[in-house]
Amino acid sequence: MTGRCILHVDMDAFYASVEQRDDASLRGKPLVVGGGENRGVVAAASYEARKFGIRSAMPMAEANRRCPNLLRVAPRMAQYKLESEKIFTVFREFTPAVEGLSLDEAFLDVTGSLKLFGSGENIAREIKARIRDRTGLAASVGVAENKLVAKIASDLEKPDGLVVISAANCRHVLDPLPVSVIPGIGKQTLRRLHAIDVRTVRDLRVAEERRLAPIFGRYTDRTRARAAGIDDRPVNSSRADKSISAEETYDQDLSDPALMERELLRLTERTSRRLQKASLAAGTVHVKIRQANFSTFTRQSALSPPGNATDALFLVARKLLSDWLLDNPGIRVRLLGVGGSKLVSANQPDLFSGFGSEEKKPVDFAVNDIRDRFGDAAVSRARTLRSAPTPGNDRPAQKSGRRK
Repeated sequence: MTGRCILHVDMDAFYASVEQRDDASLRGKPLVVGGGENRGVVAAASYEARKFGIRSAMPMAEANRRCPNLLRVAPRMAQYKLESEKIFTVFREFTPAVEGLSLDEAFLDVTGSLKLFGSGENIAREIKARIRDRTGLAASVGVAENKLVAKIASDLEKPDGLVVISAANCRHVLDPLPVSVIPGIGKQTLRRLHAIDVRTVRDLRVAEERRLAPIFGRYTDRTRARAAGIDDRPVNSSRADKSISAEETYDQDLSDPALMERELLRLTERTSRRLQKASLAAGTVHVKIRQANFSTFTRQSALSPPGNATDALFLVARKLLSDWLLDNPGIRVRLLGVGGSKLVSANQPDLFSGFGSEEKKPVDFAVNDIRDRFGDAAVSRARTLRSAPTPGNDRPAQKSGRRK
């Protein structure tokens, strides 16, 4: 074992909890934060709404069907970011080794803080108390020797939970859990595992390689190691970004090139936004493609001069995907990703003088400003809007929402 002490802190139904805290009339009632009455998707759901099976990324029409008395509020991203800053300030009072995953979630390595603050459990309790005192919000915390097990632990007793998984009881706790708690196992993979009677973490841990290889391919050993609670990844805090990217795994494999291109544009927009927020530009654009059989390919090409505008990045990304599809006709795709690497400061002179950057950049800035104020679903490019599905057509699922 590593001897480390890692915490995974996850705020409970963060957006919805902020809204219920600020408006007493919403407390104890089924509430979602998100798009319009019958358009858009759920960004967050209160625990009262989750009793109806409502989850983040669910279409609003479906959420309203499940709960006719559902309450809805528009996102207030500025307020959520303000609360997030308070929460991360608490984290850094215990350790500088903080790896933020989102506004409401982070890994903390408190190994070097144990002598000063006591055990990992004591630190977790104090973090929860300080967050509640300063924000009025509840957090769930998992404590373990590595990131994988800490993340699983934080989800076991939500909301307002605290679970410690030690080296001694790790296997005892993990073995009976459903195999879906292992990160990276989506709906399709879960169906394939159930088909070979692998239903629990223990089933996955002890399964013969020959049974798992058709499902996980070259990732078989790594997946079995995860089922054994093995994870040596460090908590990455202040290291400089080597690349910035966005990717999405789809519940239904994509086979229509036009749909893949539309999803590629959506991912490019997200990457562009992250680059611009970091005041960085990419000198290389790369596209990640994972087939239905888990085979994964990466293609990359230079962007000269470096840029961060959506149209400039997409011009390269679309060419990379098109070339790959020409070499792999008829392939079904389960994951797409777009990223930028060889990052440089976006403040360099003449950085945006290339085609597709200077004249398009103001559009990106305007879109980013609207999304910062009103949420990601507030505005979309026409080319990324999904038309109503027809029988037989591919339709990607919204990014799966995890339980929070």
